[in-house]
Order: sequence, then C-alpha cells, then structure tokens
Amino acid sequence: MAYTMAPTPEGPVGSQYCVCKVELSICGQNLLDRDVTSKSDPFCVLFMEVNGKWVELDRTETAVNNLNPAFSKKFVVDYHFEEVQKLKFALFDQDKSSMQLYEHDFLGEFSCTLGTIVSSKKMTRTLLLGNGKPAGKGMITIAAQELSDNRVITLSMAGRKLDKKDLFGKSDPFLEFYKPGDDGKWMLVHRTEVIKYTLDPVWKPFTVPLVSLCDGDVEKMIKVMCYDYDSDGGHDFIGEFQTSVAKMCEAQDAFPLELECINAKKQKKKKNYKNSGIIIVKSCKITRDFSFLDYILGGCQLMFTV
Repeated sequence: MAYTMAPTPEGPVGSQYCVCKVELSICGQNLLDRDVTSKSDPFCVLFMEVNGKWVELDRTETAVNNLNPAFSKKFVVDYHFEEVQKLKFALFDQDKSSMQLYEHDFLGEFSCTLGTIVSSKKMTRTLLLGNGKPAGKGMITIAAQELSDNRVITLSMAGRKLDKKDLFGKSDPFLEFYKPGDDGKWMLVHRTEVIKYTLDPVWKPFTVPLVSLCDGDVEKMIKVMCYDYDSDGGHDFIGEFQTSVAKMCEAQDAFPLELECINAKKQKKKKNYKNSGIIIVKSCKITRDFSFLDYILGGCQLMFTV
C-alpha cells in the first residue's frame, strides 16, 4: 500500500505558535527544621536549566515559622511543547535579608521536566539534599494550571467590626482565597497584605487571573478565610465564608456586597453568636488581559520612528 504526504498547510509554522503559559502552585510538607528556638522560615526558588546551567526564574514569599507552607506566590512559566524544559524547585530557610542563597539554610530540592508536571497536573515528590539522600520527611507538591483564559478579576475588599485577637491592641487582619482542587482539598490562590492595628481594614485592590481563582467558572464556590497576623507565624483564625465570583460581581461602587465572617467554633459555644465581623466586597470587575500578540492578530498596526 502506498502512502502520500499531505501538503503542508499554509500559514505560520514555528515554535512560537506552540507556547502556552502555565501557572505552578507550590506547597511543602514536613520540611526540615533548621531553627533552634522556632521552626524554619521556608521560601521556594525556581530554576530552569539553560545551556547546561541552572538559571533562577523566580522566588516565592517566605512562610514564617512553618514546616508545611502553602505559598501564595505562583510561578508562571512559558511551556514550549517541542522542548524539554528541566526545572528545579529548591527550598531554603530564610535566616537573613540577603538575596544570596548561600546565606540561607538549604531544606531540599526536586528536579523534573515541565512536561512531567503538566501531564500530571498535580504531583507530590520527596525533597532531596545535595548528596541525593532524602531531606528527612520533606515533600513538595506542585500543581499546574494552564492559563488559557485571558480574563482577570480585580477585587476591592474591606472589613468591618472584625474580632479583636490581640491582647493589648486590635487585630492585624489579612485574607486568604482558596479554590477546590481536583482532589477535593482547598488550594490557596491569593493572600492579601496585612493591615495593622484595625478591626475595620481596607485592603488594596488586587488582580488575579480568573482561571487561578475559580478555574474560569464564575459559579464555582471559593472560600475566603480571615486571619489575625502574628509575627511568629501562628496566625489567629478570625472567620471564613464561601461565595462565588458570580455572587461577588453583584458588588458595585455604590452598592457593596457584605458577607458574614463565621468562626464555627465560636458559633457552637455561644448561643447569641452572630458573626466575627463583616467582609465587604467593594467592587468586583472581570476584564480581559490582552497580550501583545492579541493586538497584532486583531489587526493593530504599529509605526516606529526614530
């Protein structure tokens, strides 16, 4: 039987047309404890192998006094389908303010290809030391999410009459946003900044990809948890609630959405318990974050003059 080659389709062919952006979420479990009087303060560094050398791409925030961190900072990487992109995730215990990694205690690392992570969607692996031996019981969990949806959501949040958690002052509240993962567990998506010494915080507006917050499904339930920040990492729980993007989009500048922040333990103990404060969605807007290529494909013409 004879076979004939199909003619090459007209149009652009090249590696630049086989690229998508992938968001990587990082969690650690049972990390090594390098501090004497407290627990480690871990952060994760992402490296990519370029021409045989490891090049640092990005770092997460530092999780204070925490051996089981869930980092809110996400790594966004361009996934080239036709390339083998080798990544290394290295965790360190922050001891100083220095950016030099040798100034911090090494907690373990894990290496694999980006293709392996994308095909697994979520994977948990053992952390290794420099000699190839396990870093105690330390594990790392990496979850991948393709950022194919270019919609972004901008939220403006505030609080009112939150519970007082500090003995000699007011609370230092911050919010954490979670979405349900494929395994049924809640996955941290975003963490706001801390507002000091207030029970009526107003957080800065923030923007996240819609696919990160709710997988692009505006009806999917998300969980918002409110904490009182403590410098030792033992943040006090204030309360939580569940909502959806569709619900939050009801908020407008003149008509904010108010949601009760509930502490289930206090609710069981106190008969006259109402809530632990009110979380206010001042505004919620969904827009499209167009890339440069979107403008070009849409017919935008550029003229450059020197």
